Amino acid sequence: MNTSSLVQKVWNFCHTLRDDGVGYGDYLEQLTYLLFLKMAHEYAQEPYNRDTHIPQGYDWASLRSKVGEPLEAHYLATLHKLGNGPGMLGAIFFKAQNKIQDPAKLSRLVQMIDAESWVGMDADTKGDLYEGLLQKNAEDTKSGAGQYFTPRALIQAMVACVRPEPMKSIADPACGTGGFFLGAYHWLTRPGNKLDKKQKEFLRHNTFQGNEIVPNTRRMCLMNLFLHNIGELDGEPSVERADALIGDPGKRFDYVLANPPFGKKSSMTITNGDGEEDKDALTYERQDFWETTSNKQLNFLQHIVTILKDTGQAAVVLPDNVLFEGGAGEKIRKKLLENCDVHTLLRLPTGIFYAQGVKANVLFFDAKPKDGKVHTKGVWIYDLRTNKHFTLKTKTLKLDDLRDFIDSYHPENRHERQETERFKYFTYAELIARDKASLDIFWLKDDTLDNLDDLPPPYVLQLEIIEHLEAALASFRDLAVGLQR
Repeated sequence: MNTSSLVQKVWNFCHTLRDDGVGYGDYLEQLTYLLFLKMAHEYAQEPYNRDTHIPQGYDWASLRSKVGEPLEAHYLATLHKLGNGPGMLGAIFFKAQNKIQDPAKLSRLVQMIDAESWVGMDADTKGDLYEGLLQKNAEDTKSGAGQYFTPRALIQAMVACVRPEPMKSIADPACGTGGFFLGAYHWLTRPGNKLDKKQKEFLRHNTFQGNEIVPNTRRMCLMNLFLHNIGELDGEPSVERADALIGDPGKRFDYVLANPPFGKKSSMTITNGDGEEDKDALTYERQDFWETTSNKQLNFLQHIVTILKDTGQAAVVLPDNVLFEGGAGEKIRKKLLENCDVHTLLRLPTGIFYAQGVKANVLFFDAKPKDGKVHTKGVWIYDLRTNKHFTLKTKTLKLDDLRDFIDSYHPENRHERQETERFKYFTYAELIARDKASLDIFWLKDDTLDNLDDLPPPYVLQLEIIEHLEAALASFRDLAVGLQR
C-alpha cells in the first residue's frame, strides 16, 4: 500500500471511531499502543532478532489471535502488564487504558495495523502520519491538547535561526509531543547535510533530552520520536516523566529549544481527606534561581539558564508578561540581560496558538561565563505582530510568513544585521533605562487606528476580542487564587 492510501486508511478509521465518541486523543493513544506492539513484533523477527522485553503471552501475536470480548479482555490485561515494564516499554504503557469500548472496532484496528509492515517504512512516512494525527488532536479544542502543540512553522523558523550542529545536545524542559526535537532532527538530517556513522548514532541516542509530566502527552512524544527513528525500542526513554522545575538536573546542554506551558501560576493538585481536589500554588525554592516566584514562565526561564552550557544557546517562546512584569519579573530580566547575551526578540502575532488569548514572543539568548560582566550589548527586536493577522483555520501561520524574520536574523552571522521597518536595535543602556527594564517595545504604527476602511475582517476582530477577554479572565483567575491564600 502506498503512503497516501495508508494515511487515508488511518484517517478513515479515526472518523469511524469518532462516531462512537472516541476523540483524536483517545484514538492516538490506542494507535500508539498497538503500533508499538506491532513494531516490536516485527523487530523480534528475522533479520533483526531483537529482544524487545515484551513478555510472552502479552505480545502482538497474542492480540491478533483473538476477536470480540476475549480480545478486549486480553487487551486490558496486556496494557496493565506492559505498564509495569522497563525502559521505553513501561514509559509508553504507563497508566494505559482502553478507550475503544466496541470489541468489533478494536478488532478492526488490530487487523488494520497487522496488515502493514511498519518497520520497513521510511521514517518520513511513519512520522508524517503520526504528526498529522497530533495536529488534528491539537485542533480539537475540547480536548485541550493544543496547549502541548507548538505551530510547526514557528519551530522550523526557530531551528533555522539557531542552526543546531551535529554531536551537540538539545533539551526541552516542557517538550509536549516533541515538536522541537523533530524540528531539530529534520534540520540535522536535511538534504545536503551528510552525517557520518558516529554523528548518526549520537543523533539517535544522545542528542535529545526532555521532560513532560502529562503521561498521555509523554507517551505520544516518545512514540513520535520512535517513529522518526530516534531512540531504541528496548532503550531508556529520552523524555523524563518529572517536573523539570523541581531541581537542577546536573546536566548541561548545548541548546535549549522550548515553549513552556502558558499560564502564570505553577500549581499542583492536592486531594484532601474527603477526596476533594484543590490546586495549590507552587513556589520553587532553588539556590540556582535568581528570584523565588510562583510565575511558571519566569521559573522556566531561570531553569533554562541553569541547564545551558557556558557556550549554550536558547530559543524560548514566552508570553508578554515576562517582558514587562514588575517585581520578580523585573529582577529576572535584569539578571538575564547581565548574565547572558540576550540578542534577539521576535514579537509573535496573535491567532497562531491553540491556547486562546496568548500574546507571545520568542527570546533568543546565549549563555555566557559567570564573570561579573554585563554580556548583553543590545537586543534586536522584530515586530511580526503589528498589522499582522492570523487564525488557526482560515489564515494559518506558514513558514513563508517567517522568511523575512529568518533573513533579518542573519543566522550565517548575526553580527552583520541591518535594521528594517520591522527589525530594530536597542542598546543595553536604552533597555535598562526603561521602566522596569521592559522589553515590551513597539514602534510600528497600527494602521487600523487611523483608517476604518483598513480594519481586519469581522471574523479576525471577533477572534481578537475573544482572545483579549480570555486573557483577562485568566488574569482574574490568577488574582482570585492569590487572594484565597
